[in-house]
Amino acid sequence: MSRLILLNKPYGVICQFRPDGRHSTLKDYVPVPGVYPAGRLDTDSEGLVILTDDGRLNHRITDPRHKLPKTYWVQVEGIPDERALEKLRQGVDLGDFVTLPAEVWPMAEPPHLWPRHPPVRFRKHIPTSWLTVILREGKNRQVRRMTAAVGHPTLRLIRWAVGPWTLEGLAPGEWREVRLPSRRLRQVK
Repeated sequence: MSRLILLNKPYGVICQFRPDGRHSTLKDYVPVPGVYPAGRLDTDSEGLVILTDDGRLNHRITDPRHKLPKTYWVQVEGIPDERALEKLRQGVDLGDFVTLPAEVWPMAEPPHLWPRHPPVRFRKHIPTSWLTVILREGKNRQVRRMTAAVGHPTLRLIRWAVGPWTLEGLAPGEWREVRLPSRRLRQVK
């Protein structure tokens, strides 16, 4: 049976097992041999990282052809108006590519949100707000680049879900193994 592990990756942890000399790694949090991350999450981002020992499942989770949605909670500088939100929903030209349309809507600050270390910068005269962003692709630093392109730089980025898997019940640095029958794993949509 394939192994599937859900990790709430803390801020500042590099999404690899090999030490780089500057950051904590996945090995510091998940002492399970033979699993690898299904996709990446930037060092300065937090949230759900899926690890598996099944190469086919890893490919199915990460391959954009399968359109597995990734849900992010995004704290941005300022308060995006409907025009900025609509740009995100239509797709954003980032110069080197145009993003696929995203599902985006304003949200309240997530309840029971853990503090980030170091904390997000605070500017007395510039408000912040939260967005839910759902992508079906995952280019390098895509959410950060998208929000900056519409005038609202990302201050904090938390991946809440990948497909059917969420961070529910996981504090930063905690992980749990999910056991699914092999047949079910091959059918992840």
